[in-house]
Amino acid sequence: MAGMDLNLLTDIPGLRVGHATDPALGSGVTAILFDAPAVAAVAIGGGAPGTRDTDLLRTDMTLERVDAIVLSGGSTFGLDAAGGVQAALREDGRGIRFGGVNVPLAPQAILFDLLNGGDKDWGRFSPYRELGYQAARAAATGAFALGSVGAGTGATTATVKGGLGSASTVTAQGHRVAAIMAVNAVGTPLIGDGPWFWAAPFECGNEFGGRGLPEFRPEYLTPRLKGGPGTATTIGLVVTDAALSKVQARRLATMGDDGLARAILPAHAPTDGDTLFAASTGTRELHDPIAELTQLGHAATQVVARAVARAIYHARSLAWPGAQPAWVDRFESGKATHA
Repeated sequence: MAGMDLNLLTDIPGLRVGHATDPALGSGVTAILFDAPAVAAVAIGGGAPGTRDTDLLRTDMTLERVDAIVLSGGSTFGLDAAGGVQAALREDGRGIRFGGVNVPLAPQAILFDLLNGGDKDWGRFSPYRELGYQAARAAATGAFALGSVGAGTGATTATVKGGLGSASTVTAQGHRVAAIMAVNAVGTPLIGDGPWFWAAPFECGNEFGGRGLPEFRPEYLTPRLKGGPGTATTIGLVVTDAALSKVQARRLATMGDDGLARAILPAHAPTDGDTLFAASTGTRELHDPIAELTQLGHAATQVVARAVARAIYHARSLAWPGAQPAWVDRFESGKATHA
């Protein structure tokens, strides 16, 4: 698709992405840093979210802009990661100034990856604050890794290894829209027992294998669920360069969250904490706000769905016995490698 460039979140000018990955822990952090504070909002569709500072993003709250968004594994322990990102931002002089003190804003969402077999015996304090700092310091423009990295390191789904994915597009009006998703769902991104993705109708080129859709069979609608309490959540961020208000960004998050439901079945379950942030870097004005926001939301739905599928396509199994097989292990075994 014209204008996709890298087909990543970094196709949006004015932001950087960084990962911190701990293979032994089986977890990690992804930090998205904005070069200038960005208007932001959030939609929370899951029944068991874990978040930090998302109340600031409500449309009835005063503050409109944030310096970063943080995605992390670790369940509620992972909420320490935002502190590490804040530390890096404060060192760089970022944040709102209150009485001579800089206070960077870095809202966060977490996913549950505590039961994936990694070494979670970290002692008194969790490692996530340091991982957050490392992710912020690693943040860069240009290409970044997908799959079993950053917040997607320890992610799983009902059927295959989860991971981190990203995708981008351009609307007819020339606005860029891109998403980054860490996929750790209760449900499945796959149709039946084959290699087909629920997101297949939105695929651009062969970005997640080009397998298309199978001939429909009613049993494909039978729910397949990950076992265990609190073992899920898909989290992410959709960004546009269109200039949006906080209310408009909330609508973008709501429409973008529909992409999650088009890529995972079921989505937004009682034990999912599905959370989607939306942000605007604000470099391109809207000339017809209603029509163009509708187009932006339509694009957001698609890039979120594509990013979910790309997360699975690029994921690799964790390197210990009993780890959940990755898509590549099951359907392209000759290419399978450990992360």
